[in-house]
Formats: sequence, structure tokens, C-alpha cells
Amino acid sequence: QLQACGGGLVQAGGSLSLSCAASGRTFTNYNVGWFRQAPGKEREFVAAIRRNGATYYADSKKGRFTISRDNAKNTVYLQMNSLKPEDTAVYYCAADQFLILSSMTSAQYYDYWGQGTQVTVSS
Repeated sequence: QLQACGGGLVQAGGSLSLSCAASGRTFTNYNVGWFRQAPGKEREFVAAIRRNGATYYADSKKGRFTISRDNAKNTVYLQMNSLKPEDTAVYYCAADQFLILSSMTSAQYYDYWGQGTQVTVSS
């Protein structure tokens, strides 16, 4: 089971740190991704981190968002800086053990999902 938290309301230019904690699983064995979904839009890829620690970002998030993992705490983090109103969405974390590199950005290939946490950026 995945538990995402850390969302909230922040002004444009501000920062938030999301966390995704796993229970009942050893996160070390999983590739983990962050996705987001804004009202009326499709779920989109934000960032992912593989089991070996390699990270991947959607182009528009590079330089502003940082994904990291603390295997000892069974937690993956998403640090979001310089937030913009268009970053407003529900953010989801997802995990899968066997993703190939080309599938890391596709939500359909992740087997386990957290419940989502709302991020609202005001202008």
C-alpha cells in the first residue's frame, strides 16, 4: 500500500515536498513514479526513480522538481520548487517492480498506486 502526502496550498514561486511511503513492501525493490492529474485533464508523468536510483523527469519539470528515495524509510520524495499555478493537480505516486526504461513515463505500466494528494498553487 502506498500513502502519498505533503500536498497543500502554496503561492506561486513557493515550494512543497511530497512523500510517498510504502507499507507491506520493501520499496528498494520497486521503481517509483509521480504522476499528476488536473481537473479535466489526463494523468501525466512528473518524475520517476528506478530501483538503482536513476531519475527521470518530464521535460517541463526538469530543474524545478527533484525526486529522491530513502530506502531505509521506505519512502520516495518529490521536492517541488518554483511552483506555478499550472502545477495545480492531484499528485499520485505509483510503484512497480519490473518496469523497463521505456515504460517509466506511462501510468498504465504501474501496478500500485497511492490515493493522491492535492497541490494547489495560487497566483
